[in-house]
Amino acid sequence: MKFQSIALIIAVFTVLSTTVVAQELNCQVTVNFNQAQSTQVTDRQVFPQLQGFITDFMNNRRWTTDAFNPEERINCKLIIDILKVPSQNYYEGRAQIIVTRPVYGSNYETVTLRYIDNSFNFPYRQNDAMYFNENAYSSELTSLLAFDALIILGVDYDSFGKLGGKQFFQRAFNVMTQASQSVDGGAWGARGDIRNRYWLIENLQNQQFIPYHEALYTYHRQALDNFTTNPAGSRAQVLDVLNTIRQVSQQRPNSIVINTFFDAKGEELLNIMNEGSRDERQKAFTLLSSLDPAKTEVYRKLLR
Repeated sequence: MKFQSIALIIAVFTVLSTTVVAQELNCQVTVNFNQAQSTQVTDRQVFPQLQGFITDFMNNRRWTTDAFNPEERINCKLIIDILKVPSQNYYEGRAQIIVTRPVYGSNYETVTLRYIDNSFNFPYRQNDAMYFNENAYSSELTSLLAFDALIILGVDYDSFGKLGGKQFFQRAFNVMTQASQSVDGGAWGARGDIRNRYWLIENLQNQQFIPYHEALYTYHRQALDNFTTNPAGSRAQVLDVLNTIRQVSQQRPNSIVINTFFDAKGEELLNIMNEGSRDERQKAFTLLSSLDPAKTEVYRKLLR
């Protein structure tokens, strides 16, 4: 009987260990402070603690009710450069978010988002407890991190299901609204930098961008995920996506969402279309050079 009991315990433990549900994000956090211009005497030990707090906040919080296996977690990076310490316990910097997603049938990971927030500013006191309530403003840092986490989830879900990220963009919009009502505007408001957080979530929430969200799904699930088995069909899908984005861009020129798409996808698009027919390469060049003119000379390789 004793051995039977032990066997039962082992069996139960084995089942539980194979059904472990992980949090959604696998976020690699880096806090750089070598460039920081400080007007205060700053204890450098605050930065490793800050990095640890951010890592824990992003990776150990449940953001959805969906079940994720450990290998299904969303790979992303949050790189924070502290540029100024203008007053004690207050930090000003920028943050770069990079999100990737595996491509079916390959070892390749595609970048789904590359975004730089140039106003990542917040107070932080070493050893202070930090609380977060999604339904009420708690602190600037937790609002910034929650906003980023929800954007990451939204972009990833958009790539796997048509309009799959909608709920996360709505939640990110709510975080932005609460923060903008609790602090002095800044990057939470419409004024200033057209690439700030306000305009990012405004674009992602705006009905004019629904075709863009649908294009993200087409690009990832119907083009990239089928590329190894049907490269010609995938290239045709990519051209359709670029035409859709062109139509959105005509309604909302210089929008941050479209700019970030090409920040993430420019080189990848070049590589995909470079193997196409002469006609496909010409069409791709015409679309890419008009949508992403800063990289025109890079895209000109399609004509060689």
